[in-house]
Amino acid sequence: METYNRVLNTMPKHIKIVPLAAESLGVRSMCTYVESPDTKLLLDAGVSLCPNRFGLPPHPMEFKAIDECRRKIAEAAEKTEVTTISHYHFDHHTPSYEDWLCNWTARDETARQIYQEKTVLIKNPKENINYSQRRRGWVFQKTGGKHAKKLEIADGKTFIFGETEVKFSEPVFHGSENSFLGWVLMATIKFEDEKFMFAPDVQGPMSQHTLGIIKREKPKLIMIGGPPLYLAGFRVDEQQIQAALKGLEEVVKVAPCTLLEHHILREESWKEKAKSVLDKANETGHKVLTAAEYLEKENNFLESMRKKCFAENPPLKEFQKWMRANDDAKKHVKPPI
Repeated sequence: METYNRVLNTMPKHIKIVPLAAESLGVRSMCTYVESPDTKLLLDAGVSLCPNRFGLPPHPMEFKAIDECRRKIAEAAEKTEVTTISHYHFDHHTPSYEDWLCNWTARDETARQIYQEKTVLIKNPKENINYSQRRRGWVFQKTGGKHAKKLEIADGKTFIFGETEVKFSEPVFHGSENSFLGWVLMATIKFEDEKFMFAPDVQGPMSQHTLGIIKREKPKLIMIGGPPLYLAGFRVDEQQIQAALKGLEEVVKVAPCTLLEHHILREESWKEKAKSVLDKANETGHKVLTAAEYLEKENNFLESMRKKCFAENPPLKEFQKWMRANDDAKKHVKPPI
C-alpha cells in the first residue's frame, strides 16, 4: 500500500486508467479502459490464451481468468464511445468466430458486444502490414467491424474529443527493425499537462526509432509491452533481447511510472532477467509496476506457471477428457471449469 500511495503522486489526476486484461491478470492481453473528462476509450479489446505451453493446454484457472477478463471488457464496452485496434493479433482485437480454447469468443456475439455503435480507430489494414494481419484486418472489417458506427484509420493521426487529444504514432515495428511480425500503433492520450502512453507489442522497445518516439512524448504514465524473454535464443536473437532491455532502461528513466506487461511476463524469472531495468527506475526515483500491482492486486502469471498449476491443482476428470480432444474440437466446446 505504501508503494502504491507513492506511485499515486505521479499518476494522472484527470485521466483514469484501468487495465482490464493482462499477463499479470492471468491472460494474454493489454486491454485497457481510459476515461478523460471528455471521452471514454477501450484500447485493444482482445484477450487470448496460449493453446499449448510446456506441452499443456491452458489450466482451468486460466480459463476462469479469461472468462473474468471478458466480463470486464464487456462491461467497459457498454460505456465507451471509442475503441482502438493497434494491430490485428487476437490478443489485441476480438475476432468473430467461436473459439473457447484461445479467445473465449461466441461467434459474432462477443465482437458485436465490443464494437457495436462505436467509433473504432484502427491500424491501416492495407499499408505497413504483414500478410497474416492484412488478412485478419480484412476479415475484421467484414465481421466485427461491420457493427461499428465508424471505422477510421488511425495511423499517424490525432483525434480531438473536447479538450482530450488522442494521438497515434506512425506504424512502428512489432519488436525489432523489419520484424516479420509487422507493425503496431502506439497511442498517447493527453488532457491538459497529463499524458498516458499505450505502447503495445513494441517488445522493449527493441527498435531505436520506436524508443525515440516514446522519449519525445515524455509520458507521465506508460503501459508498454516488454521483450519476449521466454523466446530468447529460440525464436528471438539474444542480442535483440539485450537491445530491448536497454531500450526499456531508457523508457523507465523518461516515465515516472511504467506499467510493464505482456511478453516479458511470460518468463517466470523475468524480474531477475530485467534487474537492470528495475535498478534504473529505482536510481531515478521512478516506478515499474505490472497491471495487477497498479490495481493493488496480486500478480497472477498463470501461463508461466502452467506446469506448476497442473502439478499442484490437477484438473477434474471432465476437464482431462476435454484435454484429450484435438484443438479444433476444443474450440467448439467450452471447457468444463
